[in-house]
Amino acid sequence: MTVAKGIKISELANELQMTDAELVLALNDLGVKADGPASLLDFDTAVTVRQMLAGSEKSVEISATSTLKEIAEAMGVAPNAAVKKMMELGQLVAMNQRVNKDAAEKIAAAFGFTVKVKAEPKPEPKLPARAKPGSGVMPVRPPVVTIMGHVDHGKTSLLDTIRKTNVASGEFGGITQHIGAYQVEIEHNGESRKITFLDTPGHAAFTAMRARGARVTDIVILVVAADDGIMPQTIEAIQHARAAEVPIIVAINKIDKDGSDPSRIKQQLTAHNLVVEEYGGDIIAVPVSAKTGVGVKELLEYIVLVAEVNDYRADSHGHAVGAIVEASIEPGRGPVATVLVQSGTLHVGDCLVAGCTQGKVRAMTNERGERLYKAGPSTPVEVQGLSMAPDAGDTVEVVKNEREARKIVDERLQDARTVRLGDNRRGITIEAWSEKVSEGELKDLNVIVKGDVQGSVEAVVSELNKMSADRTDGEVRLTVKLSGVGTINESDVSLAVATNSIVIGFNVRADQAAQRAAERDGVEIRTYNIIYNLTEDIDRAMNGLLAPIFEENILGSAKVLQRFQTPKGQVIAGSMITDGKLLRGADVRIIRGGQTLFTSRIDTLRRIKDDVREVAQGFECGIVVENWNDVQPDDVLQCYEMKQIQRF
Repeated sequence: MTVAKGIKISELANELQMTDAELVLALNDLGVKADGPASLLDFDTAVTVRQMLAGSEKSVEISATSTLKEIAEAMGVAPNAAVKKMMELGQLVAMNQRVNKDAAEKIAAAFGFTVKVKAEPKPEPKLPARAKPGSGVMPVRPPVVTIMGHVDHGKTSLLDTIRKTNVASGEFGGITQHIGAYQVEIEHNGESRKITFLDTPGHAAFTAMRARGARVTDIVILVVAADDGIMPQTIEAIQHARAAEVPIIVAINKIDKDGSDPSRIKQQLTAHNLVVEEYGGDIIAVPVSAKTGVGVKELLEYIVLVAEVNDYRADSHGHAVGAIVEASIEPGRGPVATVLVQSGTLHVGDCLVAGCTQGKVRAMTNERGERLYKAGPSTPVEVQGLSMAPDAGDTVEVVKNEREARKIVDERLQDARTVRLGDNRRGITIEAWSEKVSEGELKDLNVIVKGDVQGSVEAVVSELNKMSADRTDGEVRLTVKLSGVGTINESDVSLAVATNSIVIGFNVRADQAAQRAAERDGVEIRTYNIIYNLTEDIDRAMNGLLAPIFEENILGSAKVLQRFQTPKGQVIAGSMITDGKLLRGADVRIIRGGQTLFTSRIDTLRRIKDDVREVAQGFECGIVVENWNDVQPDDVLQCYEMKQIQRF
């Protein structure tokens, strides 16, 4: 006798108090094949169907990297049914595609489940902690110094003078190679003291390293030309250095030139909250000449003095932890990286991990090309042996063996892929901050302000500071980390990542590089042209009462190659789509020289001889902008749409 391995659909329908036809229809919706009332369901499927159709909600546990197929299998649902259900919910998701938490909750709710995401904490490398002054627990290490300032104010010349002054007499010819970091030795109070200098290209690179988690600088040297004064990049450098919360020493350079006035520079610094010691402040200002060497020795002694006050220490024992200063691939040598050791000691032969790169130290050299076999805290070395070139700012850590190094790198690559596929963004949004405020949490909101003119920027910053000062509850604080004039650029986004800030633009837009960086790093950029709307948004955020908003979504951009005019006087912009896509009927702004001239809509879009609805990146087309005839070559047509976004 044959025993049936399952339960009849008719029996299950009776149990669930449904008709046979209703159950067959429900099973088909769930992706379960059901030919008729006499069909058999296996017992596992029957249990799942009972739970879902009887109205009992069940929780399913998934990982943060689960695919749609894995979620469907966890619920006991056919993967094809899950794909179909996601399409009904308005999302096209392949069964092997990883989904974010919101999408997982939607598909689970559609089948009567709730979602629990497995907590998978990964140990982060322990960065060296700064010892408290006078603790005496760990040995003193050399301070790490970064030189910043306006272009042509003598940053590179000053660093060259410092290096050449401290080259030993037996090393005729000076520095033999550039490794992005240098260590000099001076005599201070009868003792030999070392100082490490980072040779970064500017404040943008300095902040980009901080945005990746590399907090390596102890002291910033701000170089200002005595004959030129405070310039826009000087102001940016001041704001970036202040955001890093490190001591600032001002080097007033070019005092040997005609027209130099160090007193004027000190007065200008006061306007940017850098009050020098002779005016009653705490900022050290040293007049120097990178050309003649005057004042350089005093500058180095002040660096040592600031280092003594702050008592920089690090443990030289154990596995090394550090940061990548710069990296490249050189012919015949392969990937080469400059590593600044922050704690522990790095040895030749150590296995290490740097970001998403791993390798084994085959050789180490210093800035003079000398072979080293070990490097302690605050020592910069050029390392060979990595599998590929890491990014500047990546954390370096020594691990037990190559097997462990490969395992860590594989996990990081998987995490990076998850971030790309999902919605796990690092930045903060004003909505999320407002929600935390409404929950009564103590939160700081950091903002970066960019505007079209200095007057507008000052007005916005003044209003924001006033709003923060008017708060009497002490639970909500707003801090302007940077303010400046001009288009929102990639450097602003890097600073936003490093300081966990949002970016506010007043009468300015973000360039394409900034938009891509913001999308990649999860930085929120908000633009306004009415100051009342800006302050109202911030005020509502500070009270946890934000309302729905309209958000601008950039669809694409086109560059005008040639201007055409028909016999009837219609102007056509012959253009190349440089980014995204353009849609007929969508809003468009005309940008010339970085300034927005006009905002309208795309009236006509032609590809060859045909009217088309959209044209994608890489194709040429003809564009007619409604009510705009002043089209010129090299104009940029930026296509966008406004979407209403519910904040919560």
